[in-house]
Amino acid sequence: MCTFLFGDFMENMDFFDIAYEEALIAYNNGEVPVGCVIVKNNEILAKTHNRKDELKSVLGHAELLAIEEASSKLDNWRLLDCDIYITLDPCIMCASAIKQARISNVYTGTKNINNIDNLLNEIFDSKDINDKVNFYSDLDHDRCSLLLKKFFKERR
Repeated sequence: MCTFLFGDFMENMDFFDIAYEEALIAYNNGEVPVGCVIVKNNEILAKTHNRKDELKSVLGHAELLAIEEASSKLDNWRLLDCDIYITLDPCIMCASAIKQARISNVYTGTKNINNIDNLLNEIFDSKDINDKVNFYSDLDHDRCSLLLKKFFKERR
């Protein structure tokens, strides 16, 4: 796993802010509060949030919706030289889609306690199909984890 420099994080904080705003939209809609932004050359290609309940689809994950939106905008399923900012580590399904879309860098706000880190690293580090994906996790932990904890506490 690569190290992440504090200066780099501060430069990218705006994208985390936007992803967090998307997570708040999901929260207010009763969806698991995960937000996502895809960026290329500092231009936002897609921003979205979880919409599984709204769409009544298991594919309504923020990452999958953002990949679809960015691909449509670029008119290409290959999201080369793109970065993705997510408020929570992706699930295995989304990690595989990120890898298949050829996104270069994944930046996440907080760890997903349901994931096994080794599986994510195995998917992102694998060079057998596509290039390695750089994965930087837990970069905005306090804010992102607090929102998730609040969401699940209210539903139990």
